[in-house]
Amino acid sequence: MKKVLITGALGQIGSELTERLRKNLGVDNVIATDVREVEGNPVVTDGHFEILDVMNRDKMMAIAKDNGVDTIIHLASLLSAVAEAKPQFAWNLNMGGLVNALETARELNLQYFSPSSIAAFGPSTPMDNTPQVTIQRPNTMYGVTKVSMELLCDYYYTKFGVDTRGVRFPGLISYKTLPGGGTTDYAVDIYYEAIKNGHYSSFIAEGTKMDMMYMPDAIDAIVDLMNAPADKLVNRNVFNITAMSFEPEEIAASIKKFIPDFTMDYDVDPVRQGIADSWPNSIDATCAKEEWGFNPKYDLDAMTKEMLEKLTEKLKG
Repeated sequence: MKKVLITGALGQIGSELTERLRKNLGVDNVIATDVREVEGNPVVTDGHFEILDVMNRDKMMAIAKDNGVDTIIHLASLLSAVAEAKPQFAWNLNMGGLVNALETARELNLQYFSPSSIAAFGPSTPMDNTPQVTIQRPNTMYGVTKVSMELLCDYYYTKFGVDTRGVRFPGLISYKTLPGGGTTDYAVDIYYEAIKNGHYSSFIAEGTKMDMMYMPDAIDAIVDLMNAPADKLVNRNVFNITAMSFEPEEIAASIKKFIPDFTMDYDVDPVRQGIADSWPNSIDATCAKEEWGFNPKYDLDAMTKEMLEKLTEKLKG
């Protein structure tokens, strides 16, 4: 991975991955793209940025070819709650963009990464310590597109020899970019509300455990996986990864260690709660640890401390 094309670079993962790879590889070796341009955003202003609709295969191919990239990191997709509201659009965008990115990788012989999600599991999946290889029968459109992605990436590896790699991300928590319509967004919203109002009404119900990870660990995971020797990878598409599993009252208790007067109640969103109920309580990341050294650094309290510090600075500014 020496010169990279990133799709969805203005999203929650893309923003921070673009920043990291510009530092690691050099500004000229990261081609950031998104369907829109956000004026003043560092992704746009601090390096090479191009507007790209991932449904436009010819333009994607041209950008990759003209810039001589050796890797494509395909992040552009519609997230879980938004995808449930617009299932046909979600299928067309998530699968159409995926096929275009895989075809670009195949034709230009590029290394390839796209993220899957805990959404790729479903109600019939074992809920605790969910194995790497298990039943995957999701009941959300987002989940259906993620299972399809995993299978298609496997197909491109076995059929065409494309060096495809991926991870199943848990909920991702970041202070830099606002969440974009996911089911685990409450775990970001709660920090903003704790600082601004000292109170949060959770749209996820009491006792609902979900896997989570702090964004710096997620970015490390992408970089480490892409740099791992190919002959060490057995599972490729894709690896379970997680740093912690908690329910709303546990993150509230962590916040109270730093903001003692913080309070929380519940205003449950039945759509997002239904999605959360279909996901595992905790997943097993053993394969990622053994095959490429996955090693998250942040636990819940360490993440809470940094999130509150960084968001306090951000909201003052």
